[in-house]
Amino acid sequence: MATKQRSRSRRPNSSRDREPRYVAPVLDPTWQSPYVPSAAERHENQHIVRRIAVRRKLPQTIVVAAVVVALIVGVVVVPWLPAVGVAVAALYAWDLRRSLVKFEHQGLLLGAAMVDQFKADGTSKDRQRLVTVLDRLAATFGAADVSAFIIDDPGYNAALVPDGTRHSLFVTSAMMRDFELIELEGVVAHCLARQRLGLLTRESVACVANLSDESRGVLAGSGMAYRADEVAAASIRYPLGLAGALRKCSRQVVPADSFFAGAKYANWRWIWFDIWSDRREAEMADLDDVELRARALEEW
Repeated sequence: MATKQRSRSRRPNSSRDREPRYVAPVLDPTWQSPYVPSAAERHENQHIVRRIAVRRKLPQTIVVAAVVVALIVGVVVVPWLPAVGVAVAALYAWDLRRSLVKFEHQGLLLGAAMVDQFKADGTSKDRQRLVTVLDRLAATFGAADVSAFIIDDPGYNAALVPDGTRHSLFVTSAMMRDFELIELEGVVAHCLARQRLGLLTRESVACVANLSDESRGVLAGSGMAYRADEVAAASIRYPLGLAGALRKCSRQVVPADSFFAGAKYANWRWIWFDIWSDRREAEMADLDDVELRARALEEW
């Protein structure tokens, strides 16, 4: 009898042993949301301009280096030649640094060029609407010193552009007229997301530098507009507003008198919300195509 009682008393214990043990959750301290720009991503975008500038000067640098080496080796013939070589190297290093800084700073003039290019437009109500959206989102994205302009154009587009030490936001009158508030919010968020990603320097330099079309595209970066959509949609937490704006852009036929049907737009396209406004058919292999970007957000 005692044996049976002991057997029965063990059963609850054995059943408890078979239950899964509780494991406390452990957070990964290195995890970061893919929709928040990392420091490495910003660094890459901000420094690619200098790397491309160095690459453009590479042939000249090689020639100068060869001359300097020859002058230094020439000490066996003329004792003072190495001093000339050092002077040449120092002078070239100074000139190279000046050229790199000048190349990087070209984009800072784009805002002033756009102010001269376009005519101001929009009612006082439109301006107040745009400024209200911008002020609210600028705080979300940590942007400061941004001026807003409504420009007279029948095409749908917008851009956040470096203007010296400040930034200027340009939105077309057609976009202000035809876009819902939530769609306008998505467009402005996208533009601010480019600044947060560190894209504005590379994109603005790509617009104004003396480069081929292919080199402009490489400098501006493929898929950067798509990436800015991700950051913007995650920040405003409503991807369908941005998707609706992209959908309207994909359906528009840019009028012939629009800036976005002209030759200068071909150079300046990289800074705009719709990079390919003048494209007649969607290119689904291009991450920056508005049709593909709209579909991606609609399926998010």
